[in-house]
Amino acid sequence: MQHPGPLDPAASGGPRPDGAGGGPAGYLNGLFGLSGKVALVTGGSSGIGYGMAEAIGRAGARLVLVARDAERLDKAVARLAGHGVEAAAISADLADRAAVARVCDEAARPYGEIDILVNAAGVNIRPPMAELTAADYDLTMAVNITAPYLLGQHFGPRMAERGWGRIINVGSQQAISAFGESGAYGVSKAAITGLTRSQAEAWSRHGVMVNTIMPGFVVTPLTAPHLAVPGRVEQFAARTMIGRNGLPADFAGAAVLLAGDACLFMTGQMIFVDGGFSVH
Repeated sequence: MQHPGPLDPAASGGPRPDGAGGGPAGYLNGLFGLSGKVALVTGGSSGIGYGMAEAIGRAGARLVLVARDAERLDKAVARLAGHGVEAAAISADLADRAAVARVCDEAARPYGEIDILVNAAGVNIRPPMAELTAADYDLTMAVNITAPYLLGQHFGPRMAERGWGRIINVGSQQAISAFGESGAYGVSKAAITGLTRSQAEAWSRHGVMVNTIMPGFVVTPLTAPHLAVPGRVEQFAARTMIGRNGLPADFAGAAVLLAGDACLFMTGQMIFVDGGFSVH
């Protein structure tokens, strides 16, 4: 009996990306192509969520965007159509558990079962700690950690039953360090990294890879109040290794990587997309 060589992926006993033939283009499509997949992206109408959604869509997936603002969702869907991306929208307030349940019920209607779940929606309420109210705390936890948990509990087992799935959670620098009035936001983002590890432990053996993208300081509508603090933009840019703050488009590559077959051996991880912010 001939045994596989030490560099043969089949030696691991697990699946491997299909090169799909056709030279470099076919090989790259086997790693990164998402044709036939359906992605649900919360917070997908703007900011990092939109940046990730557009990348996943342009790699071939059909999209279901979730956000509160119906008008902004319509604009996002139209913008995606301009890139040749098929997208549907669900307007929902993820602080409301009934609305989360509705998203779970409606998500598969446009294009079929969800293969990729991106939890990018968030609230960023960060007053001084002594001024943080119970209502602030409850809202932050509801959107930033409870909604991703509930969505994962719905879609994760279904992905596992089909033998393939991806969950991408969006964390924050506040998950690992405190600065800029981390408050309840920091607590919620630390929790999302723990949720990622728990989801990965539960479902990775069934083909569901779960990872957290960890942004640096990114210029989005969510960070607008912090952009207004004199000197803060420059301070955070100086802390990076490349001399600038992030933009939603900076998350395209990581999104496609973590959404497809290129990440078959990556799960439970924090992937820092921060220009070196976290190690400076």
